[in-house]
Amino acid sequence: MSAARVPTILVTGSHGLIGTALSAALRIDGWAVRGIDVRAHGAERGDVCVRAELERALAGCDGVVHLAAVSRVIDGERDPARCWAVNAQGTRTVVDAALASPLRPWVIYASSREVYGQPQALPASEACARAPVNIYGRSKVAAEDLVAASGLAHAIVRFSNVYGATRDHADRVVPAFARQAALGLPLRVDGRDHTFDFTHLSDTVRGVMAVVKRLQRAQPTPPIHFVTGRPTTLGALAAMAVELSGSTSVVHEAPPRSFDVHAFHGDPARAADVLGWRAEVSIRDGLARLIEAFRQRAAAAERS
Repeated sequence: MSAARVPTILVTGSHGLIGTALSAALRIDGWAVRGIDVRAHGAERGDVCVRAELERALAGCDGVVHLAAVSRVIDGERDPARCWAVNAQGTRTVVDAALASPLRPWVIYASSREVYGQPQALPASEACARAPVNIYGRSKVAAEDLVAASGLAHAIVRFSNVYGATRDHADRVVPAFARQAALGLPLRVDGRDHTFDFTHLSDTVRGVMAVVKRLQRAQPTPPIHFVTGRPTTLGALAAMAVELSGSTSVVHEAPPRSFDVHAFHGDPARAADVLGWRAEVSIRDGLARLIEAFRQRAAAAERS
């Protein structure tokens, strides 16, 4: 980086799970960081769907990491119109504002393994056909296409079941299992044989940081997903949470949700080849850390 001018990056969705951790990591690495999030207060408060608010946040920025989204499949099913408005139309606003900026910032678009739908073969690579099975996945495909066709320097990154902090959505599966097990409460498994590729927050942030550095060096970057390459069933995840917590939590089984992909794990080869990235935190280690974090949070609440 130049000593005369530190590049400035805008992080949309800066108060979310990944946005909070990424913003902190970028600042530690020496970047100037701005944020925009509907949940923020003060200068960072803003809506990516509102062009004027986004343009104010983007002014003078060299790049934007676009994380802001309706980020959960179930929320998309509950309110498909909002999911499409935020994920697809909000991304159009980001692209239009970037194109209008004199600096023409590069864009990293945060997509999802949900764009693949149910892959015909596993592990899935980035070349796998995009065939989403829910509104959330379809909105992510539409947003990817907007960014890819924009003419801006860009990269598309696809996340896979990111976990690793207590501030996550309470009913997202890994934090839900970790919290319930830490407190000795029942766990509910919706489809015990459903299989996913759980990626730790720290690994995900490290991957995005590597993409930021490539784009700042004007190096073209193909779509990349951040995956461990290791499948874990929900039944095994629940049993692991009970074992690691040493609790007597009971596991209740329920039918799978109709809008979920039933099996996914990805091939991490492209991330390794292009970025030198590989996942470092196993689901067992990451789950153990999260259980302990929930225990500490509960203990702190009791003391206060």
